[in-house]
Amino acid sequence: MDKDDQIPSDQEIDFCTLGMFIIDEIHYLPPNPSVYDVLGGAGSYSALGARLFSPPPLSKTISWIVDKGSDFPSSISEQIAQWQTSCLMRTDLTRLTTRGWNGYDSNEVRSFKYTTPKLRLDETSLSSHPPLLFSKSFHLICSPNRCIDLVTRILSLRKSQSPNHPKPLFIWEPVPDLCTPDELLNCTNVLPYIDVLSPNHSELAGFMGDQDLGHTPSGEISTEAVERSCEQLLASMPLQSYSIVVRCGALGCYVAKNGGRSRRVSKSRRKRPANRSRGGLTLDMNMEDLFAGLLSDSGEIEFERNNYTPVDPGIEKWIPAFHQGAPEGEEEEKSKVVDPTGGGNTFLGGLAIALARGKGIIEASCWGAVAASFAIEQVVIVWGLFSCLESDMSQLMERELMKRGLR
Repeated sequence: MDKDDQIPSDQEIDFCTLGMFIIDEIHYLPPNPSVYDVLGGAGSYSALGARLFSPPPLSKTISWIVDKGSDFPSSISEQIAQWQTSCLMRTDLTRLTTRGWNGYDSNEVRSFKYTTPKLRLDETSLSSHPPLLFSKSFHLICSPNRCIDLVTRILSLRKSQSPNHPKPLFIWEPVPDLCTPDELLNCTNVLPYIDVLSPNHSELAGFMGDQDLGHTPSGEISTEAVERSCEQLLASMPLQSYSIVVRCGALGCYVAKNGGRSRRVSKSRRKRPANRSRGGLTLDMNMEDLFAGLLSDSGEIEFERNNYTPVDPGIEKWIPAFHQGAPEGEEEEKSKVVDPTGGGNTFLGGLAIALARGKGIIEASCWGAVAASFAIEQVVIVWGLFSCLESDMSQLMERELMKRGLR
């Protein structure tokens, strides 16, 4: 590694993604021309999702890592600079930048392959950069076992440098190739380590062994399959510490979380009753006197009533996609969808930054839905198309929350 661009040591970071940066080339079916040197990868799109809600100087609380090889185009450096984020740029002239090939078949199904060696990110990328290491939230896209390794190592590094620092949020996006029944147990084992699990509907179905991959016989997304799979996962690890947010394309997302009663510490300690072999009763006990002590002035039996903490019913809620949420007659909004690529990553960037700033999981999912909508309205990330939105994002979010009955 030849050079790292430094981030100020006192810079506060709200969001950090360990998703890779990739330079894409996209080949469309004729007569559409191919495009080259396109900003891509899970890291770029998730950073975009968080950046949309972070106008300067708040944009500096968004962090991602870009590994520049000897072939790195200056035009992409200029694009990244326009975002005004705390992007860690690392230069290594002994290697090529990670690049990917994207192509479409006759059914417009997109395929992908790497054309240069990929460089994965891990906790060592953070160890020498404290602002990133102490981010309030992390976006991880990896296998179940690697997720556990990353979380434990990140927490260990943080503890070694600052033992009392608050625990960060971990948002895990599983990689599609390992969303299989063989990995279901590993997926379940991840849940105590993270705050949000977010597969898409097909990935969730893959874990559960659904041969239809979460679709109905007619090819539509099965809401019943999504809900059933979430219920099974929640039951497998009955904790309240994590949420499941399933990204379901045009249907939006499904949010599920275990309920229960919070543990309540008693304010007073009662004296433990004597242990009597006959359940506390003796042969010489006067039963009339015993029950008389339970009667109120009106002659009714009084029972002690514990002031229990209210039971949390949990969460089971569908949140429509931004374009699906458009009122009837606003078909123009729905027709803006151009390419869903990167929509899921962008969704999670918006969701993570909302959680990091104290929003609940439902409102955070709405942030994600709005963020994803902008990514899927175009084929490539061009910041100039987003920058004009910065001053309007808060008003847009308020409208969306009101439309969904959350305000």
